Amino acid sequence: MKYKNIITMASIFFSFVSCSQEENYIGGSISGGNSEITSVFPVPPSQWMGESDPYYSAGYTGDIMPFFDNGKFHIYFLHDAQNKPAGKGFHDIHEYLSTDLAHFTYEGQMIPYGKTTDPDFAIGTGSVVKVGNLYYFYYTGHNETPAFVQSNARESVLCATSSDLKNWTKISDFKITAPTGYYNYDFRDPHVFYNDELKKYSMLVSTQTEPGRKAVLLHYTSDNPALGKWEVQTPIYTTTPEDNYLMMECADIFKMGNYWYLIFSENWSGNKGTHYRISASINGPWTKPQNDRIDGEYFYAGKTASDGNKRYVFGWNARKTPENDLGNKDWAGNMVIHELIQKSDGTLGTQAIQTVKDLFSKKKKTVEVDAVSGNAVANNGTYTLSGAAQKALVTFKPIGKKAKIKAEVLLSDANGTAGFVFHTNDTGSYYKIVFDLAQSRVIGYNSAGQEMTSLPFQLQTNVKYNVEIITEGSVTVLYINGQTALTNRIYGRDKNKWGLVSEGQNAVFTNLEVTQPE
Repeated sequence: MKYKNIITMASIFFSFVSCSQEENYIGGSISGGNSEITSVFPVPPSQWMGESDPYYSAGYTGDIMPFFDNGKFHIYFLHDAQNKPAGKGFHDIHEYLSTDLAHFTYEGQMIPYGKTTDPDFAIGTGSVVKVGNLYYFYYTGHNETPAFVQSNARESVLCATSSDLKNWTKISDFKITAPTGYYNYDFRDPHVFYNDELKKYSMLVSTQTEPGRKAVLLHYTSDNPALGKWEVQTPIYTTTPEDNYLMMECADIFKMGNYWYLIFSENWSGNKGTHYRISASINGPWTKPQNDRIDGEYFYAGKTASDGNKRYVFGWNARKTPENDLGNKDWAGNMVIHELIQKSDGTLGTQAIQTVKDLFSKKKKTVEVDAVSGNAVANNGTYTLSGAAQKALVTFKPIGKKAKIKAEVLLSDANGTAGFVFHTNDTGSYYKIVFDLAQSRVIGYNSAGQEMTSLPFQLQTNVKYNVEIITEGSVTVLYINGQTALTNRIYGRDKNKWGLVSEGQNAVFTNLEVTQPE
């Protein structure tokens, strides 16, 4: 991924569940390994290498590189340390391990960053492939120190090998840089897989044409990765004049049913997020669906892995700087995972992972009404909000750090919005996630009324929509009809009131239920 300027920050504490300055960090292992994480949206533990070096403070989950092997998800990720002292590298590769994607252990650092003179002074996204009895981890080397880039490419593809997915050895003489006609300043995120159609190994690399600066996913092939020889082919996909993307990062490619899917992330247009394309062949042509995003822009760098039965997409929920409701979106945060589903027309949908939902299936929490305003009526679990003339609002008391909210939502009018609010303070301001029929979108707004994230969704009047919200700390993911997900970052959500809202709209919320883990 593209790297922002790195600045040294004062050490602050934050929790596994919310990355919030308001809470203390809990749990974690000093050296990594078999340290169970109590979060379904994890961040790495603090002081993972001991307390003597401030670099090893609390961190965030950056780009995720999942790999399924022998019944386990090896979830590699770029560790974004909260403190990055001058002169040291960053974004070393760490690992979470899981068998069910609802419980995780933190396994520590897997691949360290290099020295100032090395191409991997910083590390970028990559992927793992097994060849024979050996695992190959292809990853991005990134070094933009002035002394290095005077005579070297800023970004390159590097490789490390392992026989056990734990102990990795860098191949010192392996390095791929941008070929003639492509831009060596942006050349990253290798995705390697065995290509059944070619009977070879394929590697996709995110780069740009030079000259022209058009985003492409360059294609390399190899008969045998053990030989270290990769031959460049024509790009597997080039940005269209319509999209005109600057970069297409963190590419992934897979087949589901009769279709191939190409996934990439883009962070510079007016349609930021994880996108996908569809084709009947791995060679294209690739079709852009009407809604080509996996989630909103607060879910980024989505890459997939399958256990042979289901396929899941792994991304990170962006944090904010400063870490409050009005902060600016920043790189890295908590890991969020959705199950991918294939609809009848071949397009992709997202739903909550069943094992995660099961965590919240036993302990019901009483929904306590705090206040009712406007033309709103609460009656035996049914909430009628007649907000066509003026805003109608029902608020409930806080539900704590971890909760699952379920409800059915029916909208009566073609205009206006209705949905859920999550308060950030006692002044009456709130973050809201609402359904907008006129725009055919589900939208998240912060307490200042600024749109944070959104996703197209075809809404109709007088149709019940099944909503599930899984929330932990400041991470809040809303699922609609088990086919669409919208991930939000809502600071203070767990300590403050939440509720239902209708503005310019008449809405009915039924079967409202809140459950928590045991």
